Amino acid sequence: MKTVLLHIHDDDGLESRLQAALDLVRAQDGHLSCVQVTPFEFIGGTFGGDPFGGNPLFASLLDMMRTRERETRHDLEARLRHSAVRWDWQCFDGSVVKTLIDHAKLADTIVISQFSPKRSNAMRPLPIVADMAIHAHTPVLVVPPGKGGLPVGGDALVAWNGSVEAAHALRQCVPLLQRARAVHLVTVADNPEEQPVPGAASYLELYGIHADIHQWPAKGRNATHALRDAAGELGAGYMVMGAYGHARWRETVLGGVTHDMIRDSDIPLMLVH
Repeated sequence: MKTVLLHIHDDDGLESRLQAALDLVRAQDGHLSCVQVTPFEFIGGTFGGDPFGGNPLFASLLDMMRTRERETRHDLEARLRHSAVRWDWQCFDGSVVKTLIDHAKLADTIVISQFSPKRSNAMRPLPIVADMAIHAHTPVLVVPPGKGGLPVGGDALVAWNGSVEAAHALRQCVPLLQRARAVHLVTVADNPEEQPVPGAASYLELYGIHADIHQWPAKGRNATHALRDAAGELGAGYMVMGAYGHARWRETVLGGVTHDMIRDSDIPLMLVH
């Protein structure tokens, strides 16, 4: 996970995802690629039209956004020059999701911010997590605003249910898990025979990773609540999990555990579809 792509946008999650991206890069002597995208699709959603269609409201808002983008770039580039990490900066117009995915073909991780519909302030991060999780062929690190950084050397929780998505997430995140102080494999089920996990632990052992196995009882709760409780009780600093669903059916992906975790998790999530 040496190449880290960071979404640059002036919102209240930027500082947290910047720190998380820097933590990843420093831990692996990697490279940070900053991708700043003018989010035309969200301007259109606000005013209902084409940003080049002659609407004076578009022009005014676009001028404001351009000014903020220049200020953001100036400030962050000054900080990055003193950060002792390798980095580059690219600017684009257009679809945020498509642009990030297009420029992440050779990235090992994409870092974005959690979006919560419960928060209504104008500076909240853009609602791109679900689309990134299901369309990107790259692990996506989702960072809650205000949480600050990624504890690479802390405890990690792997949400395991034996699925293809969970296995793919486990494989993709081995380089990250190798740096964790402790790795907890957590399966949510009341019956120990429902979703056995020894295969995952044996796989990690091949890479020098000892994983503690936990069969976390559901006790009538949904898997999301059980995983959040497990993360809190085990002191996990981040969670690795598969992103479930099909790219053609966005609402399917937004249902269930994936939807709830990307909306409500209070620790960073490494999502792999």
